[in-house]
Amino acid sequence: MKEIVSIIRINKIGDTKQALAEAGYPAFVCKKVNGRGKKMLKPEIFQKLVAEEEISPPELMESIAGNDRLLAKRMLSLVVADEDVKKVVDIIIETNQTGSMGDGKIFVCPVDEVIRVRTGETGIDAI
Repeated sequence: MKEIVSIIRINKIGDTKQALAEAGYPAFVCKKVNGRGKKMLKPEIFQKLVAEEEISPPELMESIAGNDRLLAKRMLSLVVADEDVKKVVDIIIETNQTGSMGDGKIFVCPVDEVIRVRTGETGIDAI
């Protein structure tokens, strides 16, 4: 079993929920998080981009205007069988990829055991 943790844009959460549910993965945890990537944009590059009017969406301008700002994101976490990892990761990428900075990250982590509290089921049956 694997846990898939993804950090995505706020405006993509609805589409991601729908895509996962339609593919048979309706159960996950979602929470609000704040963070930023490691890439720092130099102010002179930002000014150049604005001068050439290559940046028009307000949210993009806002997200790169301050290098020290933490941006609101959503973190999804779900546990799946090993054979389902590629399918779920592909769904998340397909739904969230815009080609711009800030599309997010996906982490795939091993899960040693799962136990359903209500019934005591373990392993894949507990998912």
